[in-house]
Amino acid sequence: MTISRSITVTVNGVVHERSVEPRLLLADFLRSTLALTGTHVGCEHGVCGACTIIVNGDSVRSCLLLAVQVDGCEVETVEGLGTIHNMGAIQNAFQEHHALQCGFCTPGMLMTAKDLIAKHPLATEEDIREGLSGNLCRCTGYENIVRAVRSASVALKEKTS
Repeated sequence: MTISRSITVTVNGVVHERSVEPRLLLADFLRSTLALTGTHVGCEHGVCGACTIIVNGDSVRSCLLLAVQVDGCEVETVEGLGTIHNMGAIQNAFQEHHALQCGFCTPGMLMTAKDLIAKHPLATEEDIREGLSGNLCRCTGYENIVRAVRSASVALKEKTS
């Protein structure tokens, strides 16, 4: 016997009401139920950062949360940053600085960068590296990712000034 629970969650500005099993992981809810496959699942232990999203303004690992835990919450995924034809500032910076190779870690890096830029001055390269330290990339060596985050940070801060 499966017991379901009804949840209402706003994802990228769209309200979704669904019935979910209490043990359904948020990453699986986003990918399988809502077909938002930009959120990648890597380690499934919260270590790699590939599944990073933003819930109520804070970056979180969607592989460590249950879908029922975000009932009533605002969720942002990488799909909410922009589209291929209308990319957001962070996406543009990653493209401009070639801050990806295979792309598997990129959604988590983008969402972490969004949270970092919103909350921290990121005055030095060391600040950016520390902020990104919870996201693993096996391809790039991080140099271009750091440059992209710096560039996006400057662009977004100029935009709000």
